[in-house]
Amino acid sequence: MAKILVTGGFGYVGARLTPHLLALGHHVRVIDLMLYTDAGLVALQADKSFPQWQSRFELARGDIRDPQTVAQAVAGMDTVIHLAAISNDPTGDIDEVLTRQVNFDAVGLLLAQARAAGVKRFINASSSSVFGVRDVADIDETIEPEPITFYSKYKMLGEWLVTAASSPDFCTVNVRPATVCGYSPRQRFDLTVNKLTADALRKRVITVHGGEQRRPNVGMTDMINLYGLLVDIAAAKINGRTFNFGFENLKVIEIAKVIQGELADLNVEIKVTDTLDKRDYHISSAKILRELGYQPVSSIRAEVANLRKALDGGAFPDIDAAEHYNMKFMKVERSAKAYDYASR
Repeated sequence: MAKILVTGGFGYVGARLTPHLLALGHHVRVIDLMLYTDAGLVALQADKSFPQWQSRFELARGDIRDPQTVAQAVAGMDTVIHLAAISNDPTGDIDEVLTRQVNFDAVGLLLAQARAAGVKRFINASSSSVFGVRDVADIDETIEPEPITFYSKYKMLGEWLVTAASSPDFCTVNVRPATVCGYSPRQRFDLTVNKLTADALRKRVITVHGGEQRRPNVGMTDMINLYGLLVDIAAAKINGRTFNFGFENLKVIEIAKVIQGELADLNVEIKVTDTLDKRDYHISSAKILRELGYQPVSSIRAEVANLRKALDGGAFPDIDAAEHYNMKFMKVERSAKAYDYASR
């Protein structure tokens, strides 16, 4: 079993990935600022589905831009799964310098210190948003990125750092997920599928802004499943490579209809309004299906059902609470410590 450092291990994806890796038998160390409450940690502590995980878990509350904190976090680890980021496009656009410091400078710091510590594998969470708005039927990995936001710009540049760091004894791989949807203890309701599902459940109305924009999505279950597989897959198959990851490229109106169908017993209505958000892209994940043999295990519909179960069970009594919305809740100051490390 591997010793894995998960950056952002109690964020939206991390709060599901951390227990998944522990359940697989790995030793997991999480570095996280816990910006969005400690809901992920609380859920892990309450999880009785796999025994004796405490002896295989460590938490480092800290900032991935701080060289000393990062050096301590990577020490003794075999693998890094890098999730921590200023996310997503609207949040990243609030402060370009902050977004660069976290989504680019810190990636360089992590890579440098991971290699120095003897880490053998670095799995980087990028984003399919690096492609921008494109009039291409299927955007595969050969299409040059054209980011249109600070978030996607620095995700793209971070990919270059990860690829450039690849070597025979340091396996690196970039994953470009579509928008992740589904349940997490650190729940987000500022993502399309999750937001529309929450509205359908409490209002019996789904309001679609525009509707014709395509929004590639990937289920949370697939996301954590892939990271678990990448820990163990042969390095020769992934080293220095980049993979798109998303299997449903639906228009927003089509997503609304999937949700409406899954919640058919509620007689949910769909209303369509105008929008200024024209982001539209359609990614192809044929490469990861073909070359890694990945087979999807979830779907938008399945994730909607899981999220409904959580909401019906009272998991999130206040859907409008600020901690479920990155732009409302995130409070991070600028820090140049990662760049200072590089400029010594």
